[in-house]
Order: sequence, then structure tokens, then C-alpha cells
Amino acid sequence: MDLIYLDYNATSPIDPRVAAAMQPYLADHFGNPSSSHVYGLETRQAVEKARRQVADMLHCETDEIVFTSGGSESNNYALKGVYGASGPGTRHIITSGVEHPSVSEVCNYLEGQGANITVLPVDEHGSVDPEDLRNAIRPETILVSIMHANNEVGTIQPIAEMAAITKEKGILFHTDCAQSVGKIPVHVDELGVDLLSLASHKFYGPKGIGILYIRRGVTLEKLIHGANHERDLRAGTENVLEIVGLGAAAELVQAEEKRSIEHSLKLRDRLETKLAELTGTKVNGHLENRLPNTLSISFKGLEANTLLDELENVMASAGAACHAEHVEISSVLQAMEVPVEYAMGTIRFSVGRFTTESEVDTAADDIIRVVNQLAVGNEPAEQTVGEGDFKLTHFTHGLGCACKLRPQVLEQVLAKMPEIDDEKVLVGLRHSDDAAVYRLSGERAIVQTVDFFTPIVDDPYTFGAIAAANSLSDIYAMGAQPLFALNVVGFPSSRLPVSVLETILKGAADKAAEAGIPIVGGHTVDDTEPKFGLVVTGEVHPNRIIRNRGARAGDQLILTKPLGTGILATALKRRLLTEEQRDILVSQMATLNDTAAVNMDTTSVHACTDVTGFGLLGHLLEMIRDSEVGAVLYSDQVPFLHGLDDFLDLEMIPGGTLDNQAFTEEYVDFGDGISPHTKLILNDAQTSGGLLLALPPQAASVFQAECKAMDLDTWMIGEFRGDDPGRIAVK
Repeated sequence: MDLIYLDYNATSPIDPRVAAAMQPYLADHFGNPSSSHVYGLETRQAVEKARRQVADMLHCETDEIVFTSGGSESNNYALKGVYGASGPGTRHIITSGVEHPSVSEVCNYLEGQGANITVLPVDEHGSVDPEDLRNAIRPETILVSIMHANNEVGTIQPIAEMAAITKEKGILFHTDCAQSVGKIPVHVDELGVDLLSLASHKFYGPKGIGILYIRRGVTLEKLIHGANHERDLRAGTENVLEIVGLGAAAELVQAEEKRSIEHSLKLRDRLETKLAELTGTKVNGHLENRLPNTLSISFKGLEANTLLDELENVMASAGAACHAEHVEISSVLQAMEVPVEYAMGTIRFSVGRFTTESEVDTAADDIIRVVNQLAVGNEPAEQTVGEGDFKLTHFTHGLGCACKLRPQVLEQVLAKMPEIDDEKVLVGLRHSDDAAVYRLSGERAIVQTVDFFTPIVDDPYTFGAIAAANSLSDIYAMGAQPLFALNVVGFPSSRLPVSVLETILKGAADKAAEAGIPIVGGHTVDDTEPKFGLVVTGEVHPNRIIRNRGARAGDQLILTKPLGTGILATALKRRLLTEEQRDILVSQMATLNDTAAVNMDTTSVHACTDVTGFGLLGHLLEMIRDSEVGAVLYSDQVPFLHGLDDFLDLEMIPGGTLDNQAFTEEYVDFGDGISPHTKLILNDAQTSGGLLLALPPQAASVFQAECKAMDLDTWMIGEFRGDDPGRIAVK
């Protein structure tokens, strides 16, 4: 099925007519507009033509238009420029609680520089009351900055009325029109503003170009210094290619404004009417005074990211991000005081010039299907969903071990657990060990662990196999042999067919058989998202338990699997991995740690843990704390899965990885030259990762040689030291 783009408020595609206007300036007309020869004059004429096109669209003069790199720069220039030009003394700026970050964050910055900031509230529709503005004005007020139309809910503010109030007081008024231009008429003579920002890519022009309208007579402190480009208002050689595109887009706005509004309104209302069939919905924003293309709608009790994940062919934006421990609701919805049970399920659909009725109808059908499918209490999903119609990772917020409770929270909880007074408990809660150990006799002890998580891959069989391998790893890390296992299942029977669960269990059973054990039972609950893992029972001689503590100064640090599964799994969910990358990722996570465990049994291992949700640094930190030693980690010796840098550039970073970094940074000393990417990878939340071992140098060499003979790669990545206990130095 073709993708349906309903996210025009995020960005719009370049209109083919705009692209055609830009084409000659890719190669033929390349001159610098500041040059006096014919090449420069050609591009200077193009720049000034575009300036006229924008001025005509806004109903202003050409000398009031300054080209910038986009809406964010324009907003920065307006606020910082007014503040800088206003002279010393107390300076007061008024804004609203629903502004874009390129305004709200600038206000936060200026507050740090000494400005006084007043943030006006909005009503339940997201509207600012002009009387609140009038009452907020002080003698020292220098600027009011309130957006024309909200990017999330579409509410249009009474800018003309508010600008009239500030004009009476001699106060400058700035408005961010990034969302309104091209959707409704935007004319500075009617709005009465002194400063106005816009961004080309919001109305079918190229990205990276915008303008700031500066009314004649308004003085700003320059934001970018250099040569005297743009009448000495903004230094930097003009971006001719994109300026031409901006001008062409502005001309199309003028020519097609009425038709565009009618088209958008018709499609927006069509979508809204169809979705009104659903119960438990709420439309956000002013029902009449809003952008004609924008529909912000909340689905009560559902979660926006889950909805969008299952709407695989519909591109839209979430108003909230749901994590394992909290819900991040947008500042706009918070300011409007949208109840959390609605806010968490808010999605913004925005139509545009190229949206069709057919696309709206198809999207509406998909949305209704998914919402009904997610609704609590539906009949089992076999009636509506086939096994090939879904992707497991779209049924959950997080991936694999990245969903573990944050280490900060876990430490707090475990600190309040009562002490265990039982001499048969050989390993319990006192230290950060991988499993519990209970003595049965002088020769035998039972080792038991439990681990489960949400899908890390889409294929049910593979998910079951990876979850089983991950659970077994804790037994191997303790130097024990597994005996049998029990299934731990959370399953959304109203969302997925039971055959999916059968396939998950089959994958786990086959992996357990590979480890030489049976799965003899288990427990299930009906859950909102799929979760799976094992309770694994093993045995070990009481004198041969390998614990998380026991590392000694001089021991070498050995790792048995590369890092990066959390990052690659996130990229896999976003459909960014190649088939080869996916196969490598899956193969690593599904590989048992049994080969390393066999060689541990014949080698003098002082301490061991497996690397999972807390990342390499988190698990190493547990090891050195319990062992009362320090550690040196050689970052260039740590193995990374291929392609991580590319995906980190795309911000494919699990939430668990960021939580790990926040937790470990207090205890880790990074050497000069350690890149931000490396820091993230060392904290990356792993699923079914390798073993991390502490061995004396000679034993480490034997262990690595024995593993190599069994076709298992291992890496010496650091060493333990007696000084600076509890700290990790990364070199």
C-alpha cells in the first residue's frame, strides 16, 4: 500500500513548479549576488525578484524583508535583536504558553541574560485572551511575541487585536507565522505587527530558507555578523537557489490561496467527520478559529505512539510520547490542560495541497480499524487480524531490554528491601548479581533467574528465541548449568491472534532445546502489549559460583559480544536496516552464551556478568562497586556492531540508553577525544548481550584461546585497578 502523508504541518513537499523555478540556479546561474559582473547581476536580480514575491504575498515593502535560514533563525533574530537593541536596564518580554521552541527556548535564554519573561496562559482552545496581554504589560515591556497559528492544534490567535494593544503602548509585536502562511491570508498591514517570521518549507518551498519581516523604523541588534549582505542586517552570501524557491512558493500562495483553503478545509472536515464515528475522541484547538488543514484529535485511553506504529502507512505526528515510566505530553497540550487520558492519545493530522479524497478515506478507515483494534475488551484478534498483517515491534513503546526500569529507580527500590536472614541463600539481593542461588546440599545449589521484555524484532519465532537466549544468559553468567525453564507471557489477545503466541513459544522452545533443557510450564496474563521471557532454573556447586563481585586489581576485562543491539533494534523498528544488518543483529541476539560458559568452567574467572539493559558501563559499574575496585576501559578495543555511527546521526537512540548515560556519567571519567557517539554506545541498552568477565592475565589468554578454538570471538577491553574504587576511566 502507498504511504499516505498527513503531516503537512511538519513540512510540505516542494511543489514541482517551485523545483522548476530553482533548477536553473543549480548550475547555470551560479554567480555571487555581491559580484558586479554579469554572473552576479543575474543572481542579484533573482534574489530581488524573490524579495518582491514575498513582499507582495505579505503586503509589505521589499526593504522590510530579510532572508534567513528559516523560521528558527528568524524567531531568534526577532527576539534577540529587540533585546540587544533596547539598551541597558530591566527589559520585559511577553509570550504565550503555546509557542514553538524557537521562541520559548529563546525566551528561556534571554531570561538567563537578565530579561523578565511573562508567559501568558491559554484557554482550553489554546487561545490567548487579549485582556491578559493588556494586564501583563509593564513600563519596561519591550516586546510581545505570540504565534499567529499553533502548529499542533491549529488555533489562530487574535494577533491584530493584540498588536493594536501594544501599538498604543509603543511596544513591539512579533508573530511567528511559520504555520499560517499558505494556509490562511497573512498580511502585515492587517495584522499590524512589527516583526514576522516565516519558513519556506511550510508552504511548498525548500527547507533551509525563510524571512524575517522588519517594519520600517524598527532597529534590531544583528544576529549574524560579517559582511554587509541584506542591507547590513544579516551577513552571509545569499542562498540564491533556495531564495528563488521561496519566491516561487510565495507567488503560488497568492495565486492559489482561495482554492488551497477550500481544498484543505474540505479534506480536514471529511477526515474529522469520519473519525467522529469513534467513541472517546476529542478534537483539540478552537473548533472554528483554526487552520483549515489541521486536525488535532485525542483518542481516550490509547497511546499516540502505539497508534502511529500500527498505522504503518499513515504519516502523522504524535502529541505525546509514552515511556515505561512516564508520559511526555507536549507543552501545548499541557498549556491547554488537556486531560492526560486524552493527551497521551493525541495525534495531529494535517492535510495539504497534494492530499486527495481517496487518501483521506483510506487513512480514516485505517485509523478507525486500529483504534477499534486497540480498544480494551475487544474479542480475540483472530476475527480481524491475520498473522501476516502486523509487526510485533509496533505493539510496544520500547524494545527488548531497553525497557528495563531505570537503574536510578531500581537502586532506590532495592535499597528498601529487607535483609535476608537465611544461610541457605548464597546469592540474594545484597549485590547486583544476575541470579539467585539457594544451597540444597554441600554439593548442590539451585540457581534461578527471570527475565522478560517487549518485542525486539517483528518476527514472533525470532522474538521467542531471542528472549529465551537472553534469559538463559543469567544462568551462564553465574557459572551454572541450566536445568529447565518456565514461560512468562503477557499477551494482547484483543490485538493479536493467538497463533502469534504459539509461534513465540515455539521459538523459545527450540532455543531452550539448543541449550539442552525443556520448558515445562509457565504463566500468562492478558496485557496491552506483548511481553515474553523465561524463568530459568539451573544448578551449580556451591564452591564454584561465579558472582558479579570478585574482580581483583590487575584482572583483565573480557567481552564476548559486540555492542550496539539497542541502537540497531531501534533502527530496525524504523525500517532503516538493510537485510544484511538485520540478519547480523538477529543472529547475535539469538546466540547463546553457552560456549563462553563452557570455557569459564575450566578457567579461573574471578567475576562475571552479562551485558543487557544497563549497558556495558552500567554493568561494569555494578561489578566494580561490588568488587571494591576501579576499572580502565579502552574504548578503541571495545567491539561495536557495524553502522552505529550512521544511525546515531539519525538519533536512533533507545530511551533506555539515555537513562543509562544519565546514571553512569557521575562515575565515569572520559578521556579527551572520546566522541559523544562512543559514550552512547558504551551505555547502549543491550538485549541478549555478551558476557563480561574478570580474569587474571594468564587465565584471560587461556580463555580467549579456548573460545577461539570453538569459533567464538572475544575481546580484551580493559583491566581492573586497585586505586579509585567505584570509578571507570574510559581511554
